[in-house]
Formats: sequence, structure tokens, C-alpha cells
Amino acid sequence: MQPRYRGVLLVLLASLLATAAQILFKRASATLVWDPLGLIANVDLIVGFLIYGLVALIFVTALKDGELTILYPVLAMNYVWTSIAAPLLFPGDSLNLLKVAGILLIVAGVSAIGRGMQHPAEAA
Repeated sequence: MQPRYRGVLLVLLASLLATAAQILFKRASATLVWDPLGLIANVDLIVGFLIYGLVALIFVTALKDGELTILYPVLAMNYVWTSIAAPLLFPGDSLNLLKVAGILLIVAGVSAIGRGMQHPAEAA
């Protein structure tokens, strides 16, 4: 596998993990207590932060193999995954036509950037 594609795959993994962290943060917010013991005892919050740390390590590793201008927008796919997962996991969250349009724009943008990864001869 070419290093630039390995970087993209690592960032896709990181974006899925970031989504898991965001979902854990949402769950943690339901029982959040603003005192040191309450914060430490909030397992969802702590695990969410640990996952975000792992995401950072994966992203830094991916940067060795790829361009920041390509990898960072791919990382933004976590907004897509989160927007799709949230209404399924949290009844108070919704997905309407405007949100779907935004998701499609993000996916189109990331796809366009992916096409830009190809050499000019390959893009034709």
C-alpha cells in the first residue's frame, strides 16, 4: 500500500474514533458534575478524553505518510459520522433536510480532495 493511502486510512480510523469520543462526551454531559471527584468519576468523560488522545496519536502518525491539506479534511468526516449516529443514539437529536445537505457537502468536499490526491495523469 502506498504511504499516502495508508495515511488516509489511518485518518479515517481516527475520524471514527473521534466520533466515538464525541458520543461519549454527549453521554457524559447527562451526568456531568462540576467538582474534581465528579469529573474523575464520569467514566464516559474520561474514556472520551482517552480516545481523543489516541486520535491525536493516530493523526500524527498519519501525517508522516500524507499531506496535511488532504488528511485534515478527511478527519472532518467525524462530523458526518456523528451527525448520522447522534439521532440513532439520542432521541432528542434529529436529522433534517438541511443537516443532510450539509453532510452531503462535506462528503463531496472530502471526495474532491481525494480526487486531488491522484497525479494529474491519473485524474483524467
